[in-house]
Amino acid sequence: MPAQDPAIADLVARIQKLKQERGAVILAHNYQVGDVQDVADLVGDSLELARWAATGSAPVILFCGVHFMAETAKILNPSRRVIVPDLDAGCPMADMITPEEVDRLRAEHPGAVVVTYVNSPAAVKAKSDICCTSANAVKIVNSIPESVPVIFIPDQFLGDFVQRQTGRNLILFRGFCPTHMRIMAKDIHQAKEEHPDALVLAHPECQPDVAMIADVVTSTSKMATEVRNFSGQTVIVGTETGMIHRLQKENPGKSFVAACTTCDCANMKVNSLEKILWALEDMAPEIEIPEEIRLPASQALQRMLDIA
Repeated sequence: MPAQDPAIADLVARIQKLKQERGAVILAHNYQVGDVQDVADLVGDSLELARWAATGSAPVILFCGVHFMAETAKILNPSRRVIVPDLDAGCPMADMITPEEVDRLRAEHPGAVVVTYVNSPAAVKAKSDICCTSANAVKIVNSIPESVPVIFIPDQFLGDFVQRQTGRNLILFRGFCPTHMRIMAKDIHQAKEEHPDALVLAHPECQPDVAMIADVVTSTSKMATEVRNFSGQTVIVGTETGMIHRLQKENPGKSFVAACTTCDCANMKVNSLEKILWALEDMAPEIEIPEEIRLPASQALQRMLDIA
């Protein structure tokens, strides 16, 4: 293993020291840059991080992801301080849905249950009946009686995947992830030609034609499990490129091929070691959510956690 750059080693040491002084825990999503993943106490997907945030005890949560993820941590932990490295780490998919759109959909489909992907703003979660992640969306939809219509927001491709897995006809919104949208079926086919024995993984936010040709379509946490259990050597990874850092770290004897080498999320990548250090020094930027939004959003998230 190559020696760590002295400048990075110094930053990490200062972060670890301040983290102890502040009583902070660092959570990082699988799509963060490698240095950020390496300094985190827990690296995972939205469901893993939400579960930890709901049960952890550290007085300060430093969340390295995008804005809606830190909001989720705050919704579940109103008495704990939630800070982020950069408030500009947003999510284009989350920005595609608004509370007004939820009201419109409810008016058009009275009696429907609103299932909201966690990739959404707190104010949208507050308008929802239950939340889901890519790891549990099928289970959440299956928990709703078949006679009850389901509005699924905001990701149309995750919704399409859930439809195929459950046999339900969902009322889908038009949202999507611009990063996963760039993963093309032709690129998967080419990678398979070059690596015919490879395992092909795809995230359910990918377009349906990509999901159809993957060996496994699943969340990033379950991708990690699939790779650990795979007896072969090469894996084609159909999700944001940051996931490969975790997979390579956990499986040093295996090879990983990005299904799309340019499919990195610029919003996920704005966080850095320097910004983590500054956030711990200043205890800011801090996430705050009004109680009139937090309380109903918390109910939708807790329903998800109770089922999942």
